[in-house]
Amino acid sequence: MAAIAMAPFPNPEAPAPAIETMRALVQRGESRSLAWRLGQLDRLQHLLQVEENGAASALAADLGKPELEAHFELVAVRQELAMTRRHLRRWMRPRSVGLPAWALPGRAAIHPEPLGCVLILGPWNYPLQLCLHPLVSALAAGNTAVLKPSEHAPHTASWMAAAVARHFDPHHVQVMLGDADAATTLLEQRFDHIFFTGGGRVGRLVMAAAARHLTPVTLELGGKSPAIVLGGADPQTTARRLVWGKGLNAGQTCVAPDHLLVVADAVAPLIAAFAEERERLYGKDPLNSGDLGQIVNERQFERLEGLLMGARQKGQILLGGGSDRHRRRIEPTLIAVDQPDDDPLMQEEIFGPLLPLIVVNDLEDALARVRRAPHPLALYLFGGDSKERQQLLATSSSGSVGFNDVVMQAGLVHLPFGGVGESGLGSYHGETGFRTFSHQRSVLSRSFWFDLPFRYPPYAGKLPLVRRLLG
Repeated sequence: MAAIAMAPFPNPEAPAPAIETMRALVQRGESRSLAWRLGQLDRLQHLLQVEENGAASALAADLGKPELEAHFELVAVRQELAMTRRHLRRWMRPRSVGLPAWALPGRAAIHPEPLGCVLILGPWNYPLQLCLHPLVSALAAGNTAVLKPSEHAPHTASWMAAAVARHFDPHHVQVMLGDADAATTLLEQRFDHIFFTGGGRVGRLVMAAAARHLTPVTLELGGKSPAIVLGGADPQTTARRLVWGKGLNAGQTCVAPDHLLVVADAVAPLIAAFAEERERLYGKDPLNSGDLGQIVNERQFERLEGLLMGARQKGQILLGGGSDRHRRRIEPTLIAVDQPDDDPLMQEEIFGPLLPLIVVNDLEDALARVRRAPHPLALYLFGGDSKERQQLLATSSSGSVGFNDVVMQAGLVHLPFGGVGESGLGSYHGETGFRTFSHQRSVLSRSFWFDLPFRYPPYAGKLPLVRRLLG
């Protein structure tokens, strides 16, 4: 990447440009060129390079993220940047569409064009990645953007506001800080697209607010993502990947396995392997592991501790169960659930390092449970043959599917990321993200020299001809 001459942007303490001003820039066509878009992506790439240490420190302060997990957030945005820069010229190119005989001579094409000024509402669990990742797509599509990072990750939000002010013209990208009231105030304004990542309750509020202006929305939500384990699954690899997926970011990952559906003959080998792999990854005392993050705040810790306490009282703990209130840490914990329809662990997305285990008869029994619940953001299957994989794909619905692994599909920029039903609306990553933040404008161009007379009045006697030509 060529060196970037940093523009003398306005004082960050000055009043932020109005949304109408940011939209007008797009409407005047100033953001249409490839050069403008690549310039914004260059600025974001430069930001990630020079502000990396501050980002890692902020993530550690908010979520206790180990340095490597903090780097994962940066890498995700960098990979999106690299792919977008490589393909942006092609994505921007109008796509020709064939015409039927009655419309000839002429040409038709689909022109991707910017929407205007978009709002990106970020979550607290991946507070850097899930603000800046969609920003890549928004800028690539030629939009200006307002970012509202989560107040529940305050260090990262403050870092982002300062970093963006140093690297972007506030007419192009700006960050708004504040709590839920600040987000509500933003939602009262008219944006051209709203991109929200978070929970279903707030997602409904965002969608209701957007409806007042008929603003299109993308909702990246969550849900209870099951992992099905069949008898043919390799227990050690399965356990290792489950422990990692549930321990990553202390379980505060929207596509983490929420609960296990395990056939009876796989239960004992899986529990034994889970114990071995947990010790391999986090040591004999996971609460003191430098590789385990913390729960984001006291309220979330209390919620998880309440679930954990109920499981302790009922003797459901299979492995783990330890917690540290002072450091807001909970070790990866395996919990037996005998009555899933009534157990508190199965009533809402866990979003922490607690992993309920439910015994099922077979794959169809597991899939029947999946179908009774709202569509999950992710669905995982360990073991099984090609026929059973096809059975899962044909008889279930989810945002994504992973065979013999967890979480990894969310890190592939070539795969769309998004939910279905209760787990989300719309998707992004790669070209899908570019299209999410673009309007697909239909353009028809015709000649003056040929005009079919049957389209014009008087219509008398023309219906048989129209039926023969058009059906």
